[in-house]
Amino acid sequence: MRQLALFPLNLVVFPGEKLNLHIFEPRYRQLVHDCLQDNITFGIPPYINGGVSMLGTEMRLLNIEKTYPSGEMDIRTRAVGLFRVREFFHELPGKLYAGATVEELPDDTTADLALHQQTRKLIEQLYDILNLRRLFLDLPENFRAYDVAHHLGLNTEQEYELLEAASELERQQLMLAHLEHILPVLQETEHLKERVRLNGHFKNLTPPAF
Repeated sequence: MRQLALFPLNLVVFPGEKLNLHIFEPRYRQLVHDCLQDNITFGIPPYINGGVSMLGTEMRLLNIEKTYPSGEMDIRTRAVGLFRVREFFHELPGKLYAGATVEELPDDTTADLALHQQTRKLIEQLYDILNLRRLFLDLPENFRAYDVAHHLGLNTEQEYELLEAASELERQQLMLAHLEHILPVLQETEHLKERVRLNGHFKNLTPPAF
């Protein structure tokens, strides 16, 4: 158990992800200064359904990209791991920002090869439909669920469910179920769009022989 500064946001951040943030509130400007001065990290627990989640992602400040005359800042950060909140504090002692006593969560990275290949094929189909072929070409062969999670059409609650998964195998299963659900819908939508495009064109059809 240890104490961690918190920066709740209405988004989900996955381990390994780089996140750029614009900092304008005084409490979080103070947090950035503390990160610089004391080399501390901070946590982003997703703010979902009107409340701060008990699971979050630990972030490390990489650099301050720009400081404005007003004191606002553009910063670059990187997600380094997951934690679970054990006790939440609206303000840490002597600070403007929130914090918590947290427990670090281990990450089981063992993947199922067959599921990986199956998911990869479905992701390729998804990106083809969405005209995101470049994303697929840039995808490493040994990608993890976290690497593609923001590009699967998941809503915030579904992304949080993926964050809650305790192992890569469980994340693979969630991805596969999601892709198998949305792909038929997207494919039918594409077929419908094609039929709409064809309507209104002159058609050279061969009538049936009787």
